[in-house]
Order: sequence, then C-alpha cells, then structure tokens
Amino acid sequence: MLEIGKALVSLDLVEEHFLCDLFKCKGACCVEGDSGAPLTPEEAIKLEEILPLVEPYMTPEGKAVVGHQGTSVVDSDGDTVTPLVNNRECAFTFKDERGIVKCGVEKAFLDGKTDFRKPISCQLFPIRITEYKRFDAVNYQELKICQPGRECGAGQKLPLYQFLKEPLIRKYGESWYEQLAFAAEAEPWKK
Repeated sequence: MLEIGKALVSLDLVEEHFLCDLFKCKGACCVEGDSGAPLTPEEAIKLEEILPLVEPYMTPEGKAVVGHQGTSVVDSDGDTVTPLVNNRECAFTFKDERGIVKCGVEKAFLDGKTDFRKPISCQLFPIRITEYKRFDAVNYQELKICQPGRECGAGQKLPLYQFLKEPLIRKYGESWYEQLAFAAEAEPWKK
C-alpha cells in the first residue's frame, strides 16, 4: 500500500499494466456487473439536471427506464447508482456503428453539450474507491471482462495509474497525482 494524502493506494495501480481495448471488450464494463455505476450525491443531481442534453444519445430503452425510475436509483447495497436496462447495461449507454457500448453522458460532453464528462466511478474504472471516514481505499478491480485491457496495457508497458491519470487528477488533484507518480518510480515498486 501507498499512503498519499487521505488515500491508501493499492500497489496494483503501479504494478499492473492497463489500456482499454474497446475493439475487443466492446464496452463490457457498461453492461456487466451487479448494479449500475456508483454515483456521488452531486453526480446524481447533475445527471438529473443534464438529462435533456443526454437523452438524444440514449437508446429508447434507456430513456424508458430513466423515465420510469429516474436518473439514479438505490441498489440492494444501499448505494446510489445509475439505473439499468433489463438489469444489464447502464441506461445512459448506446452502441456505436461498430457495436461498441459507449456512454451517452460522455458523448454529450465530447460534443460540447455539457461540462460533466461522466460519473467519476466510470472514468476511473477498473479502479474502485471505497470512501471511509478517515481514508479512501483505492483498489484495482481485476475482472475477466478487462482481460483485453490488461493484454493491451502489458504490450504498451502502460501502468494502470498512468492510463487513468486524467480521472485520478479529477478525483484527487494534480499534486496528489504527482506524489503517486513519484512513488511509482521509486524502488521497489518499479518493474
């Protein structure tokens, strides 16, 4: 473990390699799982506010689910998450012309419709953060669906923390990330 600020960071972030390979996984992280994407209270409010800007990117099924359940729901663990279509894909997703599942919220952001990129839990995936009173536990969630990302990352020799630089800075700030990068370059973590 590395302790950076109030975060306890798993060594997997510096030891494991990762680079999403959407052509192989087809965006499975937006489809597979026990519930929707975890949301902060602020993100739940933001999704409600920007829904009219995101709806054009959503499927009819996703729109129907959000129309019935709202832009966020509470799952069986008591966490606020995005709603799902048929207990599978996130209601905010769509498929592109290659059959890759993508995020309608992020597409609206990339098209300049909103300043909200996507929930931080989505942007940080496959990192999962559990917030406790005194610290955050920052861990790598190794899933079978991400095998292509591990292979691609290994081929490029891209450490997970570098692949997720932008969302880590979004979550913790530039100074925090610089401390992580410094620790990652120090022995004995460096491979």
